[in-house]
Amino acid sequence: MTFAGVYPILYAFFGADGQLDEGAMRSQVRACLASGAHGIAVLGLITEVGKLSSEERRAVVSWAADEVRGRVPLAVTIAGPDISTQIEDARIAQSLGADLVIFQPPGDCWDEKDLMRAFGHAADALDHSVGIQNAPQYLGKGIGVDAIRDLHRQHPNFCVLKGEASAVEIAKVVDQCGDGLAVFNGRGGLELPDILRAGCVGMIPAPECCDVQIRIFDAFQLGQFEKADALYAEALPLITFVMQSIDASLIYGKRITARRLGLSGVVDRGNDLTPTPFGSQIAEARSAFLGPFPLE
Repeated sequence: MTFAGVYPILYAFFGADGQLDEGAMRSQVRACLASGAHGIAVLGLITEVGKLSSEERRAVVSWAADEVRGRVPLAVTIAGPDISTQIEDARIAQSLGADLVIFQPPGDCWDEKDLMRAFGHAADALDHSVGIQNAPQYLGKGIGVDAIRDLHRQHPNFCVLKGEASAVEIAKVVDQCGDGLAVFNGRGGLELPDILRAGCVGMIPAPECCDVQIRIFDAFQLGQFEKADALYAEALPLITFVMQSIDASLIYGKRITARRLGLSGVVDRGNDLTPTPFGSQIAEARSAFLGPFPLE
């Protein structure tokens, strides 16, 4: 299976009772697909995976797989305290319909050697496509370009990297790792046209303006570079505002997404930060160019 394009990674929507809202989660997948998403991703930091129980994580994967129905790849981020737990969770995700599992650094690994050993063990334990998320600025640890290249050479099914870096930095990874490693970037879609110019195969952003980002990717693939840059310029103030931090995405990006989905409100789970009137005013102004999501 080929992995490329814009894969929106779902927010976790909760109902008034504090439990996951299945209807809202399914609606989110349908909106992303109707927008032309090339894939769907779940259970990353944006999905607030650390606040979800094991049963809830499985439910998110199951609902997404049921909505996707094999039409596009489903990527599932795997987090956990140790690599054995992560491998077990990855197998469960695959059994539920995941086409790609993306491992975060295990909680019990810190230095690069330990991380390489853990990621290599995970790749060897699984028959399907495996990726890693290398985001030291968000996760507190990661591996260097040489380690990424060596892992890819030693474990052929390690075929996807989700980076979280500038276009300049991610270009170094693409240049040194070769064509066999599909490099996505995150960062909410920052620098999307330049990320593609750097050789990335796509982006894994939150959904609030994924339809615009999908149009940017598609225009770029058609060689319509001026159109891609113009679309990016329109979306950049919103992307910059939402990507100030993960918390900013969860507070404001999620609410923009909810509005576009037609949801009546957003319930936070265990989040001490709440929208301010000024922050909400900025979010509304920066997202005013976006209407409702298209319906599938």
